[in-house]
Amino acid sequence: MRVYGPRTRDLRWGILLYILFCRLPCFAQSHQTGSIGTALPDAPGFGILSGQDPVEGQSLGSVSGMVVDQNGNFVVAARVSLASQDPAKKQEVLSDGQGRFQFTGVAAGPFELTITAEGFATQTRSGILNAGETLEMPDISLPVGIATTEVRVSITKYELAEEQVKIEEKQRVLGFIPNFYVTYDPHAPSLSPKQKFELAWKTNVDPITFVISGGVAGVEQATNAYSGYGQGAQGYAKRYGASYGDGFIGTMIGGAILPSLLKQDPRYFYKGTGSTRSRVLYALANVFICKGDNGHWQANYSGILGNLAAGGISNLYYPASNSNIATVTFENALITMGSSGITNLFQEFLARKLTPHASSPQPGQP
Repeated sequence: MRVYGPRTRDLRWGILLYILFCRLPCFAQSHQTGSIGTALPDAPGFGILSGQDPVEGQSLGSVSGMVVDQNGNFVVAARVSLASQDPAKKQEVLSDGQGRFQFTGVAAGPFELTITAEGFATQTRSGILNAGETLEMPDISLPVGIATTEVRVSITKYELAEEQVKIEEKQRVLGFIPNFYVTYDPHAPSLSPKQKFELAWKTNVDPITFVISGGVAGVEQATNAYSGYGQGAQGYAKRYGASYGDGFIGTMIGGAILPSLLKQDPRYFYKGTGSTRSRVLYALANVFICKGDNGHWQANYSGILGNLAAGGISNLYYPASNSNIATVTFENALITMGSSGITNLFQEFLARKLTPHASSPQPGQP
């Protein structure tokens, strides 16, 4: 066995101290810097370093909610649209059987919901979605929509003409003399055969017509016209019947029967514009021309033939001494045509001013 002396023991302690104080720090430094004295690379870090973009999926969220009616019942198949700042990313879904809807993959930022359903008023809701948020919207209540019905009213030509006739039947000179056969609307619709007969009948049975016939008979009685009728009450009655018959027959034939067959308008179309001369010529010309049902001017066959027919028929009730067929026929026809010209002049220059309920032209009427 080897025996160590004090010197040996001191040497061992010296070597130990040398290692502890001199070599150990160098050894530790060499492990930190590597065996070749260069720094080791940093270990991979966790998380997102400053300056880098976040992962796209981490900024998307979802929006959901429920659509109900005013009573809290589910609204099924409501169309829900989500619009964000990017129009290209608009989404649309239908609510399910419980009235629920959900949008996923919604970008963070402001958005707007539009909810529509049949029978309900459209509603909109807006909100802001944070990055990665799952947003539950409050229940969206849809009020009942206001029912709207589009009604298109189209008035037929007959109905429009019927309204014109009703207005014309109220036209009276000085408030009491019939002024039915004039229209103040240059574009008045043509009359149907029924309306032509209605206007003629209305004229013939008007009380003033009977009064005028009585006045004509009185003048004839006073001048002893158509002496074959004699005098006295009997003579007056015959003259009255002849006068009324002339007017009745002439109005029915010239104002209803022939205008219906020949498709002509028996009314006088008031001019009211232009020089006095032009209006005079227009009024007189209307004895020989009239408007057709097609709206074009044409020869007044209804008026001319109607006067001749009425004159011919009058031979049946005029006294034999005054019943020369040709003479009475043309005489009555010419008298009627002359009175028509005077009546037209009266219509053109005075009648409207003296007619309280004269109809006014209605621009834009067909």
